[in-house]
Amino acid sequence: MISWLFPGQGSQKKGMGETVFKEFDELVSQADDILGYSIAELCLDNPQGKLNQTLYTQPAMYVVNALSFFQKTNQNKTLPNFVAGHSLGEYNALLAAGAFDFATGLKLVKKRAELLNQAAGGAMAAVLNLNVDQLQTILTNNGLDNIDIANFNAPSQTVISGIKSDITQAATILESINDVRCIILPVSGAFHSRYMLSAQQAFSAFIEGFSFGELKIPVISNVTARPYEQAKIATNLAAQITHQVNWVGSIHYLMQQNVTTFEEVGTGNVLKKLVAQIERDKPKTTTKITTSSTNNKTIAAESLGSQAFKKDYGIKYAYVAGGMTKGISSAEWVIKLGQAGLMGYFGTGGLTIPEVESNIQHIQRTLQTGQAYGMNVFHEPSRPHYEADLFDLFLKHNIACVELGAFMQITPATVKYRVKGLRRDATGNIVSPHKIMAKVSRLETIDLFLSPPPKRIVDKLLATQQISAIEAELSQSIPMADDLCIEADAGGQVYMTMMTLLPAAIQQRNQLVAKYGYKKSVRIGAAGGIGTPEAASATFMLGAEFILTGSINQCTVEAATSHTVKDILQQLTVQDTTYAPAGEMFELGAKHQVIRQGVFFPARANKLYDLYQHCQSIDDIDAKTKKQIEETYFHRSFESVYEEIKTLMPEHIAKAERLPKFKMALIFRWYFMHTMQLAIQGDPQHKMDYQIYGTSSIGAFNQWVKGTLLEDWRNRHVDTIANKLMQETATVFTQYYSA
Repeated sequence: MISWLFPGQGSQKKGMGETVFKEFDELVSQADDILGYSIAELCLDNPQGKLNQTLYTQPAMYVVNALSFFQKTNQNKTLPNFVAGHSLGEYNALLAAGAFDFATGLKLVKKRAELLNQAAGGAMAAVLNLNVDQLQTILTNNGLDNIDIANFNAPSQTVISGIKSDITQAATILESINDVRCIILPVSGAFHSRYMLSAQQAFSAFIEGFSFGELKIPVISNVTARPYEQAKIATNLAAQITHQVNWVGSIHYLMQQNVTTFEEVGTGNVLKKLVAQIERDKPKTTTKITTSSTNNKTIAAESLGSQAFKKDYGIKYAYVAGGMTKGISSAEWVIKLGQAGLMGYFGTGGLTIPEVESNIQHIQRTLQTGQAYGMNVFHEPSRPHYEADLFDLFLKHNIACVELGAFMQITPATVKYRVKGLRRDATGNIVSPHKIMAKVSRLETIDLFLSPPPKRIVDKLLATQQISAIEAELSQSIPMADDLCIEADAGGQVYMTMMTLLPAAIQQRNQLVAKYGYKKSVRIGAAGGIGTPEAASATFMLGAEFILTGSINQCTVEAATSHTVKDILQQLTVQDTTYAPAGEMFELGAKHQVIRQGVFFPARANKLYDLYQHCQSIDDIDAKTKKQIEETYFHRSFESVYEEIKTLMPEHIAKAERLPKFKMALIFRWYFMHTMQLAIQGDPQHKMDYQIYGTSSIGAFNQWVKGTLLEDWRNRHVDTIANKLMQETATVFTQYYSA
């Protein structure tokens, strides 16, 4: 297999193109007409040093690469199996594949160069002899979160991009480390970073006027490190302006496709040198080690965790894929797991009752009797009526399993669901048709769910004839939850590690089960930070009876979020998350983990909460800050946001009119709904505002599967991840007990 590679900005040099300008004089003349100057004079004479100015460099590189390509095809008459280009060179790769003709490509490049040339105040630097994870850690530890990784060129060659003062500070820090070199690049802009957002938006508008031909050769995208999708050529070219150039990932992908010959087309040999370095340092293929214990016993994945848990839910592993809000854990997600003998929860948060009902009906039509599934409910204290309607819907459709998230108190709706249908079987044991799994992270909340349903709520439900007398009586002999999932390093605001929290929860469970004399114990599982077999093994060894995964499933085919979000998630490392306010519990100050790499959302969300704490109303916000929020954060006025809220949340308007601070909270909470929707839809114009839930486990997972088929999210399926994680966890156990 052969791949042709096209270099980008940085490979230019005086005299380039001399051998091809005369051969393609008609195309050279066409280029002169489009550009308004002599391309040959620019490249051969470099007047006033223009060849090194972005405005001129990019068109020059495109033209020389293009003419070199035409010369090569005239000589060879055979096209390669793949093409790829570094940054600007990607336009030549698309030209080679038939996406557009020479003139169209040059018009696109000319506009791109003009927009990037307008950037000011930014800087870039090449960092040598340091891998990208080490570099990211150093930047984070020194408070340089505003710097982005621009080019992942080779395992020990990375380019960073950001505000000039930040890059200068980073260079000083990096140069103090033994053997590390940091070279400030001669550019005026922070290319391939969040700071190019305005250029990206302008280019997106410009490129809408172009159509593209069918790709005849696979083109490897800088953004995804995977082949271009025909329908997303314009989207990818716009995204490339703010997204990092993942050259290492691109070459790894080509190597996995059995490409053994890389030929650089254009000027210089920079890319061939990078390929050689990547080849030298590429990940070694890992082979599964099969070892036996001293008694020749191999531990099976099916034997891990609680056997009673598996039996109760009718699943093959003590493993659950937790629900994610806005239906990100989709009906397809739940169905895929159920058909594979696994368990997953549909994420109802942020959806309307009709939307939830439609998905329930789809799941029930598709899955067969006995195949497991459940519904996730994320507590929203400000919407008790919605919660009540949601649980009534579950009762209407005989939903047997519910997962509760962020519940800090027991609510009437959850008690009604838990209690309805309680009865005794022929042996006198209490039978509950409704299983509750509660995700908790605080010891006082554990106590709530290990206790029987609060009697005051039960009595009120009985008095209003929502439950029967026998249901009320039996409720005091069972705990609120069948299973507790202990969250540490999960999406919420968790202050204790799993090593501290899980043993404490198990001890508390044992005490309360004995106190209340339950006939059946409550299982204790764990979630948070589980993205590798080693993490899963450690969790089981701490005493977890099941494990629950979350973030790693968001980067799968079945997850109902945009391809853009999945492309972002696929590139993350373990350092790429931070905490931001949770929109559903904004006034309470609750926080959750979100992705910080390449987006402004965390900083902006924290700014809004800071304003909420210090201001009593929208009118207290100073004019400069108000203008910044309206124009940069919201892209609309506070007044227009409030008008939309009147439609979205009419039940809150009367209170908002009485209480200015509550009105301010509603307006700020709109931003959280809006930014999540932008991410789910993959809006290319507002990528910097994406709100993406995620924990460090996705970075750990990415590292684990690097160099395998699962490196590409398009090969990741929720059931594939579950099977691989559990089976290799069993392998880790086998090796441990064999040692």
